Amino acid sequence: MEGYISAREASDKWKVSERRVHQYCSAGRISGVVRFGRSWAIPANAVKPTDPRKSAKK
Repeated sequence: MEGYISAREASDKWKVSERRVHQYCSAGRISGVVRFGRSWAIPANAVKPTDPRKSAKK
């Protein structure tokens, strides 16, 4: 699919595990993600979701 990357490619790009990318997709934390059979199609220009456990220091 043109303009989309796989969860494996996203995990390499964002330096997280492939499982974490699947969790991001399932939770709806990546905009524009599409379920493609048993896989996820992630927009190539998608940004890595921030970790809600880490907040900016005030």
